[in-house]
Amino acid sequence: MKHLDEYRDRAMAEALSRRIRAVSRRPARLMEICGTHTMAIFRHGIRSLLPETIELVSGPGCPVCVTAMEDIDRILKLARMEGVIVATFGDMIRVPGSRSSLQEERAGGADVRVVYASSDALRIARENPEHEVVFMGIGFETTAPTVAAAILAAREKKQNNFSVLCVHKLLPPAMEALLSGGDLDIDGFICPGHVTTIIGTGSYEILARRHGVPCVVTGFEPVDILQGILMLVEQIEANRAEVRIQYARGAAPEGNPGALKIMDRVFEPCDAPWRGLGVIPGSGLAVREPYGTHDAARRFDLAVPPAAEPAGCLCAKVLKGAAKPVDCRLFRRACSPQTPVGPCMVSTEGTCAAYFKYGPR
Repeated sequence: MKHLDEYRDRAMAEALSRRIRAVSRRPARLMEICGTHTMAIFRHGIRSLLPETIELVSGPGCPVCVTAMEDIDRILKLARMEGVIVATFGDMIRVPGSRSSLQEERAGGADVRVVYASSDALRIARENPEHEVVFMGIGFETTAPTVAAAILAAREKKQNNFSVLCVHKLLPPAMEALLSGGDLDIDGFICPGHVTTIIGTGSYEILARRHGVPCVVTGFEPVDILQGILMLVEQIEANRAEVRIQYARGAAPEGNPGALKIMDRVFEPCDAPWRGLGVIPGSGLAVREPYGTHDAARRFDLAVPPAAEPAGCLCAKVLKGAAKPVDCRLFRRACSPQTPVGPCMVSTEGTCAAYFKYGPR
């Protein structure tokens, strides 16, 4: 395959590594926002190709990991209700809530089904008209348009037994919260190519101007990432703070107007809780009132008690780059992919899972 050969080319990666080493002079702390980037950086040994001046920090870019525990408890409450089928992406099955997980609820008899798309959940609703089917809408701007499309399809077909528990998150407000917090020194952002394919670069440009932090929209192959790092380092060394697109084969400044139109039609921004970051204004998506029939938050009583982080778990700090998994006393001991304590060890995009699988023993 052309792109795999081109963007995993060893000689090209080594040439970029040499160029980064030649250009980089001042210390630079770069945050990859996306969990897919985190996994790729570990999988391909990117850190070993960088000079000591560059530190890569993982950010809150795993949608499973940043889902508030109260939201997990809400979907667990739904799973326990008579006549309810819960449909969810596979990563959510094992994420612990306060006292249980969807996997445990399913083992206890709850009807919990893993789907690959929101359209699969809509099909389950059609096939089970006597049940309420609730899909857990999770993810960043990449998946939100598909969930909006499922809600539109359900309304058109009068599939009133289909609803969504919407816990979608918006990435730029989280970046703003990280930069405004004052306790993190971030010199540049490696921005996710797939999210930017939807939203475009406008939100990043506002952040770059306001905080003087350069952003580079980057693909997910090793050559992509190294080139993105080089583009950031060149800006940092020149005291510039611009938004540039490395991932030109997939992302454009204007994003995807059609996907944005569907999102805006069905959803509206709302304040949302993030694990590790607290409530961030305007960082979530809520179903608009005209589509309330398909909003699980309106259809069901989802009140749950406040939740506390598991004792000793550092996921909250890991998610905002304030700690590394190896700083956690549970890491590789009480917490492993087989016995996860926090969500960062569960998700395939979680930082703890990446450290566990690819980090030094």
